Amino acid sequence: MIVILALIGAALAVLIYNHETGMSFGLPNDEFAGLVYLGLLAAVIGAGIVGAHRNMGEMVKNLLIWAVIIMGFVTGFLYQDQAKEMVMRIAGGLAPGRPVLISDERGPAVSIRKSINGHFEAQGLVNGEPVGFLIDTGATSIALSHDDAMRIGFTDADLSYTLVISTANGRASAAQVRLDSVNVGSIGRTGLRALVAEPGQLDQSLLGMNFISSLTAFEMRRDEVILRD
Repeated sequence: MIVILALIGAALAVLIYNHETGMSFGLPNDEFAGLVYLGLLAAVIGAGIVGAHRNMGEMVKNLLIWAVIIMGFVTGFLYQDQAKEMVMRIAGGLAPGRPVLISDERGPAVSIRKSINGHFEAQGLVNGEPVGFLIDTGATSIALSHDDAMRIGFTDADLSYTLVISTANGRASAAQVRLDSVNVGSIGRTGLRALVAEPGQLDQSLLGMNFISSLTAFEMRRDEVILRD
């Protein structure tokens, strides 16, 4: 108990001394405090194990088990950002189209995994409402299906189908609109122009080049698309 109290006092003294710099032994003060807490917890648990077990073999086995558990907690604490990103990547792989925020040597980015059908689809928000996009570099602008346009707040009275566009189903008429906001993951744009296809002419909304060209980088890999704001 005396040793534990002495360690607590020493840790507090270090944190107080390094309060202005914010760093202790190369770690941010909050991380250093967390490690001290885990170390003291390990000491208390270890002391309890030693006091409760007289059989040396049983004691060593329990100490090893607790050492592995504590090392797991320490590793998770030190690499929580990497662990969070790994979990998000796994979630993105299980749910293709879900934008996943990642970070690499080039900074933060949004990753989208290829769907089972072989296309790159992205779950986004248009004017705050969810819209499923097909990423289409051949489309000059965002194109909304009629159903999606109605769901995000447009009405038929708002739409004048005066433009002719080419779709996978052939030529169709479309109305031009302006969108308040378009978000894909952490990337957002405002005031983008878009087209709304006539009813039944577009099965899925398209994320076109007026959004893609606004990015600093767009990387299409074998099974993944990377968007950089």
